[in-house]
Amino acid sequence: MSDTGRTEAFSDGVLAIAITLLVLDLRVPVSHGTLARDLAHEWPAYAAYLTSFLIIGIIWVNHHGVFQLVGRVDRVTLFLNLLLLMTVVAIPFTTALMSEYLRDGGADARTAALVYSFVMLAMSMSFAALYTHVARHPALLADGVDPAGVRGSIVRFSAIGTVLYLTTMVVALFSAPLCLVAHFVIALYYCFQQIRPSLRRPGSG
Repeated sequence: MSDTGRTEAFSDGVLAIAITLLVLDLRVPVSHGTLARDLAHEWPAYAAYLTSFLIIGIIWVNHHGVFQLVGRVDRVTLFLNLLLLMTVVAIPFTTALMSEYLRDGGADARTAALVYSFVMLAMSMSFAALYTHVARHPALLADGVDPAGVRGSIVRFSAIGTVLYLTTMVVALFSAPLCLVAHFVIALYYCFQQIRPSLRRPGSG
């Protein structure tokens, strides 16, 4: 086992790159009239950028929250963390896919939304796997963190995200714009779902 410093630094770097790559899909519009009209025509890119930026930002915040509970990492934790990061770095691609096809509608737009939702589901499941592994191995927890309290939050932390993102995949089959709205709402939900260290009571074992 080792401390969490290198893992957190590496993760922060990867997340920073992923969130920065989102802006590369924002382009100066080709003029077909007034600039205001051209900018308005690019609304899918702005909507997808805003949603994905918020999602990756929340991932970073919650990742920080998880590692407040962790005092040391083992090999499994490292690989599960890599799995999470693998899904996060795919978000800029799926964001570009959404912004490209969202305006056109039709089957291609729904396919793009389905791919977007699938990557978010994979991200949620990998995050849940990381949290569950840490929660079920008290030796990995930081000093003073209550193992029972962390284990008790596994279902809330893992199940809700999986259900929500499965729902977005169903929505994607019917409407790509509505699917993107659903992802934005989910991101807002996680803004208020904080991961707080659960501390042992004084005198407890």
